[in-house]
Amino acid sequence: MTLNTLRAVLFLVFSVAIANFGVAAQENDSEDKGFNAKEMIMHHVKDAHEFHIVDWNKQPVTIPLPIILYTDNGLVTFMSSEFHHDDSGSQIVEKNGERFVKYHEKIYQLNSGVDTLNFDEEAHPTNAALPLDFSITRNVFMMWVTMLLLFVIFISSARKYKKSNRFVPSGIASFMEPLVIFIRDEVAIPMIGENKYRKYMPFLLSVFFFIWINNIFGLIPILNGANVSGNIAFTLSLALFTFVITLFSGNKNYWKHIFWMPGVPVPMKIFLAPIEVIGMFVKPFSLTIRLFANITAGHIIILSLMSLIFIFKSVFIAPVSVGFSLFILIIEIVVTAIQAYIFTVLSALYIGSATAEDNH
Repeated sequence: MTLNTLRAVLFLVFSVAIANFGVAAQENDSEDKGFNAKEMIMHHVKDAHEFHIVDWNKQPVTIPLPIILYTDNGLVTFMSSEFHHDDSGSQIVEKNGERFVKYHEKIYQLNSGVDTLNFDEEAHPTNAALPLDFSITRNVFMMWVTMLLLFVIFISSARKYKKSNRFVPSGIASFMEPLVIFIRDEVAIPMIGENKYRKYMPFLLSVFFFIWINNIFGLIPILNGANVSGNIAFTLSLALFTFVITLFSGNKNYWKHIFWMPGVPVPMKIFLAPIEVIGMFVKPFSLTIRLFANITAGHIIILSLMSLIFIFKSVFIAPVSVGFSLFILIIEIVVTAIQAYIFTVLSALYIGSATAEDNH
């Protein structure tokens, strides 16, 4: 991609973003509410039941996604477009004799004989229930896209090697090989050991590329962020995989260092044991928060900078906001890979500590 092409793409992307923010600001002004930066930022950062592409003539252009609910009467399915882009809880969808509304991207089932949502002092609905929601949300859809893309990339790379008699990489394989070798030589072998790393390479490679590609998708405003790594459920799930693999990989030496630390007095062993047990659970928690906080912070910074245009209601602030947003976006492009690398390194480190042999 040439420099001019890159500039054109970035200009188009931010033009779409500014257009969306501009329409939102005008709608808020027309309702005499003013521009609510916090509401706009949280709307873009959190998960959703549809892809909001752009607003055209004050009408949202979206890609609807399937809504799958399980209620007392069984499975209920319909498309998110039936809510007509309403997120205030006023649009009612009737299916299988039941009535549903969407409020702040949550689907509620209205109680019998109820036409509108009622709220308590903390703005929680009091006359509706939350059914089990198995919907294909924006984040779920992008995770599927990422998995499909990874399958295509790795299968294509494997075929390139199969066709080559000398195992000389070509095409996509020439791009993937240095990355795979880097994870092997700089992460797996140093952290886990040359004799045991092969067993864990599929997991480490999957985690690295899965996080990295999802982070890249999260930087595309036309996808409305698709903030997968900024969803704490996503990062917690990956951290739990590392946690479970570490537990089941732990050898006798690992458990001895946790419950009965060798080489220290007995009173100190009793004191250290609960600390080590707590540390077992702190490790996946730190993995969860680190990835979630870093990715979410980047999105919030960019959206906050763009919001300044409408907070000050001045076109002269636009070059400053867009300039700083582009600068942060460039940093975020680097951070997408760094955060995937850090998560992979720490996962390998925890696994390596569980499989290390006693050298005493």
